[in-house]
Amino acid sequence: MKAVVNAFIHYLKTERQLSANTLSSYQRDLNQAIQYFTEDEQHRGEKIVSWQQINSHQYRAYVARQHRKNCAGKTIQRQLSSLRRLYEFLIKEQLATSNPLNGVTAPKTSRKLPKAPDIEQLEQLLHRRGDKDDPLLVRDRAMFELFYSSGLRLSELTNIDSVDLKLQDCQLRVLGKGSKERELPIGKKAVRALNEWLKVRGELAKPDEQAIFVSRFGTRITQRGVQQRLEKMAIDQGLPVHLHPHMLRHAFASHLLESSGDLRAVQELLGHADISTTQIYTHLDFQHLADVYDKAHPRARKKSRH
Repeated sequence: MKAVVNAFIHYLKTERQLSANTLSSYQRDLNQAIQYFTEDEQHRGEKIVSWQQINSHQYRAYVARQHRKNCAGKTIQRQLSSLRRLYEFLIKEQLATSNPLNGVTAPKTSRKLPKAPDIEQLEQLLHRRGDKDDPLLVRDRAMFELFYSSGLRLSELTNIDSVDLKLQDCQLRVLGKGSKERELPIGKKAVRALNEWLKVRGELAKPDEQAIFVSRFGTRITQRGVQQRLEKMAIDQGLPVHLHPHMLRHAFASHLLESSGDLRAVQELLGHADISTTQIYTHLDFQHLADVYDKAHPRARKKSRH
């Protein structure tokens, strides 16, 4: 089996001209498989001496063993990819007739959540002094108050037009994914910041510009422009975290869900078509879940003393 791997690595080096790091990765993945099948399989009374002996069922057992060893999903995916390429080489050289890795998959990799800024950090970010002297700073505060207040996507923020705002009703209309409209509430602080911005918006915006948020050139601000302004604002306010706009949306969802526990309402506000997306996107700490359980579940409630 090792001789076959050496021939495969030589092929990748000479014919495919892969880098030394990539070749090392292939070698490591295939040697791990050799160790499993030639050593770990022996205690089951099945001595394996060639790659052609191994079937799909045995590879699924190998994947399960790797998963039990806490290998990351991406690592197992890479290992399976290395093995698939090996069998493609064997078929090409007429040393095998089929690829037993077809249909063998790695466990799904969990999506990592962005770390949301806490409430104190957001207060530090949004509570500024002297903004009224600079229209750009007034705009920035209005943008990020609204972003956090209504849980917007970055594209939704930059696409807001004048007709979409109903400040008297504290409401905002946005066009989300799939061209789906939704009405969102706007918090008091965001309404106040937006009113301050609308007073000075004319100093920057071109006469026929419909966008609520404009750049210093008077036209609709770009998504990259919003990202840069948030980064600058975070640095100016001395925040210890690197902020990007999506983290404000994540903070909105996390803080609202932690306070209300109403997953369906958060789903509607975020504009998610599938609630499973909301479940991935938001999180509750275990203590909050435990508190909800203790208060709500009939078998968990403490009996009152009579």
